[in-house]
Amino acid sequence: MTLASMTGFARCAGADAPYCWAWEVKTVNARGLDLRLRLPSGFDAIEAPARAKLGAALARGACYATLTIQRDAAPAAVRINQDVLASLVAALQAVPLDPHKIRPASLDGLLAVRGVVEVVEAGEDEAALAAAQSGALAGLDTAIAALVAMRRGEGAALQSLLDERLTEIARLTAAADASPARGAEAIRARLRQAIALLAGGVSPLDPQRLHQEAVLMAAKADIREELDRLHAHVKATRALIREGGAVGRRLDFLAQEFSREANTLCAKSSDASLTAIGLDLKTQVEQLREQVQNVE
Repeated sequence: MTLASMTGFARCAGADAPYCWAWEVKTVNARGLDLRLRLPSGFDAIEAPARAKLGAALARGACYATLTIQRDAAPAAVRINQDVLASLVAALQAVPLDPHKIRPASLDGLLAVRGVVEVVEAGEDEAALAAAQSGALAGLDTAIAALVAMRRGEGAALQSLLDERLTEIARLTAAADASPARGAEAIRARLRQAIALLAGGVSPLDPQRLHQEAVLMAAKADIREELDRLHAHVKATRALIREGGAVGRRLDFLAQEFSREANTLCAKSSDASLTAIGLDLKTQVEQLREQVQNVE
């Protein structure tokens, strides 16, 4: 398996007359899997299967999935309320009219009376709604496939960057291992120089005592365990990258271990050249850790 990033975006649109629908799905970094769906009214029934689809495809990240719906306006039906019209006509017939002053009521006048003509909106078509729900779920599959492809594409780029960082960490670890500053003779020379500087150019320690002090300093400053653990962490991290899949949390743990060993190496160092290697190592580890934060 390959690595996948936690960031991605996908959009998919379709139509099932009289409905037009569109999905927008995006993911960002998160400690776990956080699914957040926004569905329009009438489509709440697909929330559970939509969550199941997203949960099966994604292992980690905050996912925001939004479904938007547009419905073609159905023609309204016009109906004449016969009962109201008949009542109105009957009422008018009972009114005595002076033909010289008042004209009889006309049909258009009667139809203008409120309640005679009714506009009835088209009702919801349950079959069409069910078809739109089914189509939207199928569209979500397409959006998820595109999202996963994008996350894997970014994961491949991340893998290349992680390999570069690991190669540099391994090189710096080997350089620290081979540093002559770690040797007892180098430590003895630095100790002799420091003592001579404090004593005005004359060392008050005999060679045997100087050797003993140098050995003690070398033991306290020994970074063999840190180097061995750094080598082991590089090997373990490369194995996780080859394994692929949702290994982001384990990679993050190893990045923390890298940081701990690099800090200890710098703390134990008593030589400028070895400290410089340790600082470079810390920089590479920090860059590794930043990139690991994006891995699913």
